[in-house]
Amino acid sequence: MAAQEAASFNEAVAPESYSLLDSIESVEELKKLSRERLGELAEQIRKRLIETLSRTGGHLAPNLGVVELTIGLHRVFDSPRDKIIWDVGHQTYVHKMLTGRGQKFHTLRQQGGLSGFSSRAESEHDPWGAGHGSTAISAALGMAKARDLRGGREHLIAVVGDGALTGGVAFEGLNNAGHSSTNLIVVLNDNSFSISPNVGAIAAYLSRVRMTPSYQRLKQTVDGFLSRLPAGEEMREALQRFKLGLKQLVIPGMVFEELGFTYLGPLDGHDIDELIHTFEQAKSMNGPVLVHVLTVKGKGYEPAEKDAARFHGTPPYKIESGEPLGEPLAGQAGKPAASGRPTYSKVFGETLVSLAEQDERIVAITAAMCDGTGLPEFARRFPDRFFDVGMAEQHAVVLAGSMAAAGLRPVAAIYSTFLQRAYDQIIHDICLQRLPVIFAIDRAGLVGEDGATHHGAFDISYLRLVPNIVIMAPRDLDHLAAMLRAALTLEGPVAIRYPRGSGERVGIAPTAIEVGKGELLRQGLPGQGSDVAIVALGSMVEPSLAAAELLERRGISAAVADARFAKPIDEELMLSLASSARALLTVEENVIAGGFGSAVLEVLARHGWSGAQRSAERPSAAVRCLGLPDNYIEHGSRSALLKLVGLDAESVAAAAEDVLNMQAPRPAACTRDRNAV
Repeated sequence: MAAQEAASFNEAVAPESYSLLDSIESVEELKKLSRERLGELAEQIRKRLIETLSRTGGHLAPNLGVVELTIGLHRVFDSPRDKIIWDVGHQTYVHKMLTGRGQKFHTLRQQGGLSGFSSRAESEHDPWGAGHGSTAISAALGMAKARDLRGGREHLIAVVGDGALTGGVAFEGLNNAGHSSTNLIVVLNDNSFSISPNVGAIAAYLSRVRMTPSYQRLKQTVDGFLSRLPAGEEMREALQRFKLGLKQLVIPGMVFEELGFTYLGPLDGHDIDELIHTFEQAKSMNGPVLVHVLTVKGKGYEPAEKDAARFHGTPPYKIESGEPLGEPLAGQAGKPAASGRPTYSKVFGETLVSLAEQDERIVAITAAMCDGTGLPEFARRFPDRFFDVGMAEQHAVVLAGSMAAAGLRPVAAIYSTFLQRAYDQIIHDICLQRLPVIFAIDRAGLVGEDGATHHGAFDISYLRLVPNIVIMAPRDLDHLAAMLRAALTLEGPVAIRYPRGSGERVGIAPTAIEVGKGELLRQGLPGQGSDVAIVALGSMVEPSLAAAELLERRGISAAVADARFAKPIDEELMLSLASSARALLTVEENVIAGGFGSAVLEVLARHGWSGAQRSAERPSAAVRCLGLPDNYIEHGSRSALLKLVGLDAESVAAAAEDVLNMQAPRPAACTRDRNAV
C-alpha cells in the first residue's frame, strides 16, 4: 500500500524523473551503482526533496546541503553494521531515502508517517534518535567504547553540523574522544549555519580555515592541474591522495589535532569522488579522526541558497518562488500565519522592542533561535543589547543570571523543549539567587509535525517545583504583552509560556496583572451555580470556552476561569469553584504529572478538601485533570494532536459530561432539559 501511494504521489509531481532513485531500495543497491551515476542520483534526490517538502514542509535547506555527503557515507560504510549517527537528526532525509524508506518519504512528518528526525523505532539504520543538537559525538564515542569492550570491528561515524559545535555537549564529547584514542570518525558538516548563521570563536576559526588564502590558491592551482591530466580510476585515486596531502600542509591552527584527532580537510562536500576517497582514508586510520567537509546549506534550490535560515524549517511552499503556504516551523521568524493572525513569537518580539525603547536595562538572549523566537527586529534595533550564544542553553541561562546580578533585565527567549537543557542552571544559578531573569518560553505545548523531540510538554512540571519562580501563561496575544510588562516589574525569576503559531488579538489589553490571580471568564446559570467549573491555563482557555458553549447546548451549566498562573495558584478562586460546582476540570497543554492540575489538587488537599466527602454543609466537586498523557506524542498537525490527546473543545466537553455522570443526580432545582438548545 505504501509503495502504491508513493508511486501515485511521484507520478503526480514528476513522471519518469526518479527511475534511478526508486531503484535504490537499500544501501546495497547504492553500492552497485557506477561512480558516474552517483551525480545523477544526487540530482534526483534534490528534486524529490524540493517537490515533497513543498507539500509536507520540513527541514529543506539542511538536507539539500548533505546530498553528496550522505551518498558518500553510505557508499563507503556498511550501515547498519557501521553506525552513522546524525547530530540533531533533521539532516537525515537523504539518509532515510537510501536506507529503505524512500517509498514512504511522501509521509514525512505526517501523522503515522516518517519522523522528521532520526528514530531508533523507525529503522535499524538509525542507531541514535536525536532532535536536540550536539549529542552525536558523545553517542558515537559511547557506542565505540561498547564495541571495544565486546571486541567488535564496526565503524562509528558522528555527522556533526548545523551549528552543533556551538553547543557545550559537543565540546565535552570532543575532549573525551580525543583523549580516549578510540577508533571513531567525526564528520564536521561545515555550512556556516545552525538555524541562523553560526556565532562564536569556533565558527570564526572554521571560517578562517575555509578562507585561508594559501588554501584557496592551492585549491585553484591543483584543480586546474588535475583537470588537464588524463582520467582513469587508478590515476584519479592517486591524484586525490596527492591533492589531500598537499592541503594538510597549508591549513593553519589545527585545533582538532591539538584535541587528539587526526584532521582531514577541508574538502568540498559536494564532490562525491573527493568525499569517497577521504572517507576510505579515514576508515583505514586508527584513533579518532575528524573529516572537515564544506557544504552549502540549501544547495541546488535558489530560494533556499539565498535564505538558508528561512528554509531551515519551512512550511509547504510554492516551488517556483519559495513563497510559504503555512505557519512557520521551528527555525523561522514569527511571521503572520496564513490566517492573517500574528504569531505569539512575533507579538513577543514587538512588545520587547517597545519595552526596550523605554528601559535601557533590557537585554535579549537567545540560543541560535533569533528568527524563531521573534527577535530579528530587536537585534536590528539594539545590536549591543542582543546576544545569540549559539546552541548553548546552559551558557545562555548563566549569562542571563550574571547580567541580572549586574543590574540588567535579561529576557531569555528559548523554546520549551530546549530550555530543558539548562535545568541545573535554572535551579542553581537563577532561582536560588532570586535573580530577575525572564524566561520567554516559546513553543510551549504541542508543536505539531516536529514531534516528540520538540513538543514543549514538560515545562510547567519541571519549573513548578523550583522555589522562587513565577510561571505565567497568556490566553491571547494581548495577555502575552501584558504579562511581559508585568514580569519586568518583579524582582525575581519569571517564566512566561506560550504556544507555537498564531493567536487572538482581542484588543482589550489588561491594564495590570496581579501576581497569582486568575480571572473568572464565564459564570454558570444565574441563580443556580454551575454543574461544572473548567479552570484552563494559557492556550487551553479558548477550547475550554468553546467546550462550555457545547455543554450549555446540552443543558449543562459550565463556568470557565483563566488561571493565568501555574505558580503561584489563585487559591481563593480554586476553592470557590470547587465548592460551588459538582465537577471541577483543570485543562493544560502540559503533562498531567506534576503540572497545573497537580498544583490545584495540592491546594485543595491543603485546605482539607476530599472529593469523597460531599454533604449539604460542605459541598465539594469531583476533580479531573486534563492534559498531556504520560507518554511521548507522535508527530502530526497541532489540531490533530490536540484532538488525539483530548484537549480540543469536544473532548473537554465530553470529559465534563463523563465526570458529571459519575456523580449523584443533581437536586431538582438545578435540573434542566439536557436536550434544550
